[in-house]
Amino acid sequence: MKTRAITGFFFVLVMLASVLSGAYAFSIFFIVLAILSLIEFYRLIDKEGVKPDRLGGTLLGIVLFIIVALLDLNFVTPSALLYSVPLLAFIYIRELYRKNERPFYNIALTFLGVIYAVIPFLFFFRLGFLGGHYEYYLPMSFLFMLWANDTGAYLVGMKFGKTKLFERHSPKKTWEGFIGGVALSVGVSLILHHYYANLARWEWCVIAVIISVFGTWGDLTESMLKRSFQVKDSGSLLPGHGGLLDRFDGLLLAAPLVYCFLKLVA
Repeated sequence: MKTRAITGFFFVLVMLASVLSGAYAFSIFFIVLAILSLIEFYRLIDKEGVKPDRLGGTLLGIVLFIIVALLDLNFVTPSALLYSVPLLAFIYIRELYRKNERPFYNIALTFLGVIYAVIPFLFFFRLGFLGGHYEYYLPMSFLFMLWANDTGAYLVGMKFGKTKLFERHSPKKTWEGFIGGVALSVGVSLILHHYYANLARWEWCVIAVIISVFGTWGDLTESMLKRSFQVKDSGSLLPGHGGLLDRFDGLLLAAPLVYCFLKLVA
């Protein structure tokens, strides 16, 4: 428990420092974080008979994130995304020469890694540039509400949890904990509205509910992934917490939906 608390404390400090240090630090940090998460995903699923194309998938993830970062930093135009297209062909062609027994299974999991572990971070990254230039308050607020949901779910679940939420994939989660997570996340959103009135109060509350609901589903999805490949943690990079996917499972489904919501109401 002590190791978990220490790791969590320093990880939160690093995350907040990356968000508050400006567009370049924010960009570099989340490019690295996304690629490490992708590598972790490939390592997790790399079992007997399953051989994703780590090189091709990693190159595709790097190129996509760098192009989006340059796009948001106003260094390139949207047409620059076309540079990622040859990598799609590269992944198919490489599989022709790898002599694996299940080539299309490997191709599918290669692309799934990019979809699952990189694209959600792209949406989270774009929250920082939603207004056309870098503003830290949206990604920072997202993290605060996500952490509030996790904390509320844990504390209320430990104290009052009785009714299982989804026992097949996560035996410890309860409906009481889920409600506690939503309540604390919404409470944090109301505090954030007081300091950042760029969004209406109801918009902040909707974002909090999206993060809580889809963050929980993201957690369950990652549990399903680990159970599918019979592993306890997605990695060991964060002592006491497991891997990056364990720490960011709530972001993976929630970030794209929060971004879409804000684009729709903007």
